[in-house]
Amino acid sequence: MKKLECIIRPTHLEPVIVACERLNIGGMTITQIVGYGEQRGSTNVYRGVEYEVRLKEKVKVEIVVDDDEVDPLIDSIMNASRTDTVGDGKIFISPVEDAVRIRTGERNAV
Repeated sequence: MKKLECIIRPTHLEPVIVACERLNIGGMTITQIVGYGEQRGSTNVYRGVEYEVRLKEKVKVEIVVDDDEVDPLIDSIMNASRTDTVGDGKIFISPVEDAVRIRTGERNAV
């Protein structure tokens, strides 16, 4: 099993969910986050005063899947969230040693 942590733009969340549903991926955890990366910040003006916003709002989508589902899922997420501009996000892949379903005690349950 692998865990994918996908950092994406909030505006691309719904297309990513649809892409996962097309692959019959049902379980995911979604968290609103802020971060700082290559996109840097932006300068805004409010009532004539210029200020800098360093942290950008993002969404983190966490999904655990079987090993054979990883590559198709990565392709689908990339296609759903890519704009070819800085700030599109990243996907981190980590091994998952085990998973236990709390209700039944079933192990290696994705």
